[in-house]
Amino acid sequence: MLLQIQDPEISLEAQEGAVVGIDLGTTHSVVSVVENGVPRVLDFENGPLVPSILSYRDETWYVGHPEDTHLSSSKRFMNNASAPLTCGEKQITAVEAASHILNHLKNQAEKQLNQPIEAAVITVPAYFDEAARIATKQAAALAGLKVLRLINEPTAAALAYGLEKGVQGVYAIYDFGGGTFDLSLLKLEDKVFQVLATGGDLELGGDDIDQALKDFCQLSCLKEACKLKEKLSHETSCEGITQKTLEEVAKPFIQKTLDITSQVLIDANLLPQEIKGVVLVGGMTRMPFVQRAVKSYFGKDPLRDVDPDQVVAMGAAQAAHGLRHGSETLLLDVTPLSLGLETMGDLVEKIIPRNTPLPALASQEFTTYQDGQGGMVIHVVQGEREFVKDCRSLARFELKGLPALPAGAARVRVDFAIDCEGLLTVSALEQTTGISQQIEVQPSHGLDDKTLSKMILDSQKHGREDMEKRLEAEEQVKQGQALSKS
Repeated sequence: MLLQIQDPEISLEAQEGAVVGIDLGTTHSVVSVVENGVPRVLDFENGPLVPSILSYRDETWYVGHPEDTHLSSSKRFMNNASAPLTCGEKQITAVEAASHILNHLKNQAEKQLNQPIEAAVITVPAYFDEAARIATKQAAALAGLKVLRLINEPTAAALAYGLEKGVQGVYAIYDFGGGTFDLSLLKLEDKVFQVLATGGDLELGGDDIDQALKDFCQLSCLKEACKLKEKLSHETSCEGITQKTLEEVAKPFIQKTLDITSQVLIDANLLPQEIKGVVLVGGMTRMPFVQRAVKSYFGKDPLRDVDPDQVVAMGAAQAAHGLRHGSETLLLDVTPLSLGLETMGDLVEKIIPRNTPLPALASQEFTTYQDGQGGMVIHVVQGEREFVKDCRSLARFELKGLPALPAGAARVRVDFAIDCEGLLTVSALEQTTGISQQIEVQPSHGLDDKTLSKMILDSQKHGREDMEKRLEAEEQVKQGQALSKS
């Protein structure tokens, strides 16, 4: 049967406790709440930015306090959340690390607000795949947090800017943080927020510039490099190193962000001059060199009148408030990668293409390859290439008990349903018997940090070659069918 797609079940009745927005960042995390219709960032003991750092001592986990041995940037491993990470002598997964950080944020927020946190909207990079999104929800559950919704960080930033209030047109959200880069294009029309296209790199951020600056200047540690980077963003020289040196070191990384930006514009069939405004998000956008590069690319001054470190959390708080109390604004995010099925010849049949607005439902009919075939293996894959071996396997399940019909006679409808958080359910129905099966995709492993963006780059690089091979494979399948019938 067809699946119903709807937002997460959220009661709009009066409830105890507050709802908040949480920016679970690679470098820093921030919590915000809406009070009297206005988002306010919570200011904790050491300020609003809580370092996303975990340390362990005296059999206790601590958040935000760097030790000689600590774990930082664990968010980069959310796409491979079961892999062990080292924090001193302790082993911990990215999910567990995120849960400790979220639990700390929850406890601190409850103390400041003097009431329990009932639920939260948590932001994720637009480029997070199913595995990373599921891992984020698992971390929240371990922290005792109910997730109203996961929303993409660029969408949250646009909300915080109030772009839904009266403005129309296409806006670019340039999100350059400590660990990741995202570029999203949002079309704003009649209070509908539609993400047209998104792209990014899960291993491109300020951390990488820190490492490059450390190596170039032969500094003792990354912390020293980070402080030097921050000083040189506002001073012409520091400790004998000039701002020009920093810009030369950072230039290749900034160029990577602009290359990704160009590809996203191509995906959306838009030119830079057609973008009405550019919103800067993330701590790296404080660097004047980044601001100049973005201005040069788009031909207009970027918008930066909201704190780039706090804007995502503020937007998440507005989304949480809207989900609790109702909102006229409709948020439509998109899928970061295509989703499809394996067919004969090890080919991929794409069911939901990349950059499809969410929530989404798509169906396609398939049939059997052999006479009397009693079952069908449904292999769900993710990626842009034409062959299964070049894509990522998400899940497999078998539809058994098919009627003994000639090859090509059975009719199996496969439905792909993605909810507003980007989580996927796949179902299969044999239409003559009513036999059905479905699965919620819960990946047992995620993509490593570089694989997601590499999958898209490879699809562009090998596009023509893949299509030629696909046509050959399809012809071989046809010839095999003809021989089996003769």
